[in-house]
Amino acid sequence: MVRGKVEMKRIENASSRQVTFSKRRNGLLKKAYELSVLCDAEVALIIFSQKGRLFEFASSNMPKSIQRYMELTKERKSDKEVEQHLQHLKNEAAYMGTKIELLENSHRKLSGHNLGSCSMEELQEVDIQLERSLKIIRSKKAQLFKDEIERLQEKGKFLREENQRLCEEIGLQQKQVVGKRKEILSVSAQTESSEVVTELFIGPPTTRNGL
Repeated sequence: MVRGKVEMKRIENASSRQVTFSKRRNGLLKKAYELSVLCDAEVALIIFSQKGRLFEFASSNMPKSIQRYMELTKERKSDKEVEQHLQHLKNEAAYMGTKIELLENSHRKLSGHNLGSCSMEELQEVDIQLERSLKIIRSKKAQLFKDEIERLQEKGKFLREENQRLCEEIGLQQKQVVGKRKEILSVSAQTESSEVVTELFIGPPTTRNGL
């Protein structure tokens, strides 16, 4: 009797699902055993039922097989990451190379070179770019002039204030000098006056009586 093709979908009937699980589980474990014996392969098989029950088969040692599997998958993952990183770097290098080539070509056109092969649209685009660049340059130049004027104005203001401060300081010193001179002259005048009075009264009494 020819067995009909089984549709690959979940068996809804719980009893039929359990019977199918038991049969196919045993068949899978048997195939794993046969593969390990016939081909001298290291085989490890782990099955969890719907209720979480564990079924396993290992041709050698299950923990060692699992450890070996983890190490190999880790190496594969590391190699894959390195390969992906290298591919990313290649893509970045290709993109940068294309961008540099476009920038160099644009620079040559803006410098007035290699214009013979340019169409009218390309020449118009170059003209627009030059006008935009000139506008930016003029704006920057005007800003620099403005900054320089403001800097010179600040410097002039500082020099005027410094000059005024020095003038006030010199004026104060001159006032102090004049005051000292007046004080010296006043003291000198008083001294001379005292000397004149002293000379008038110097001499013998007879001389004063004779006068």
